Amino acid sequence: MARTGDARRRPVVAILIASLALLLSSCGLGTAGGFVPTGTLAGPVADIRMDGASVSVGSKNFNENIILGKMAIIMMQSAGASVKDLTNIPGSAAARQAHLEGQIDIMWEYTGTAWITYMGQDEPIPDTQKQYEAVRDADLAENSLVWLPPAPLDNTYSFAVTQEVQEKFGITKMSQWPDIPIEERTFCVESEFTNRPDGLPGMLERYGIPLDDPDGVPQANLRTYQTGAVYEATANGICNFGEVFTTDGRIVSLDLTVLEDDLGFFPKYNAALVVRQEVLDEYPQLAELMAPVTEKLTNDVMLGLNAQVDVDGREPADVAFEWLKQEGFIE
Repeated sequence: MARTGDARRRPVVAILIASLALLLSSCGLGTAGGFVPTGTLAGPVADIRMDGASVSVGSKNFNENIILGKMAIIMMQSAGASVKDLTNIPGSAAARQAHLEGQIDIMWEYTGTAWITYMGQDEPIPDTQKQYEAVRDADLAENSLVWLPPAPLDNTYSFAVTQEVQEKFGITKMSQWPDIPIEERTFCVESEFTNRPDGLPGMLERYGIPLDDPDGVPQANLRTYQTGAVYEATANGICNFGEVFTTDGRIVSLDLTVLEDDLGFFPKYNAALVVRQEVLDEYPQLAELMAPVTEKLTNDVMLGLNAQVDVDGREPADVAFEWLKQEGFIE
């Protein structure tokens, strides 16, 4: 199964963004949005209206981003807006360019993706709020895109273990790795992750068990896989620690536990709704409409929602609608 995380390959995406600009401006943006239900606003947003508003909402083509996009569409439709569904755009490069070109008015983005991939920064900012503020200020100044306050959910990298491994070593956080015998420090990772300085080598260095060091992690302890295969390999005990994306639904379905990156090595990828400034100026109420929804979006919430789509095969729009109803935002 394909991974459900975001694109993190800066050089490739930067080239694609440039090459897609002409294509997107010369032909229409085609997506496969599908039907999105509408309800009646309730609870803290019951009195917010967007009657007469006309907006477009986009998303990338991985399930988490589609689910989030459908939430925005449902909320705005339920507030009376006419919403063009441009969710499920193939790739971050195309979605970002469509946003910059004004074909998309509103889209959920990730702070780390914007900072590293779109803005070309090499060093992430470890503090969640400071990372958000840096991205918010840069995108507003350079592109007139407004980043609304971020959700708690952080779809970043981490490592996961089975219940058996967690009980065997009593491990809950990555800083406990040096306490584990060298022969048990086995890792399942993507091939790309092993070669990047901000990937496996840098991570092991940060946590005191350097790669190929006599007291660290031998090359023989590594198993490399395609992204989707890492989850199954970890669950099947081929390695003790598997590279994961922290909101991937397979973590739930395979009963894996995510270790805490307690030294803060990995970039922050908090999701936030990003709106073109002229659209937010015209419809400022959409910020108030989406704020309580954003505040409820935690990693645990997205793990469950993603699993319904990734594992159970449900439609993202149905999953989004049910959750919004369950949380009392619509009826």
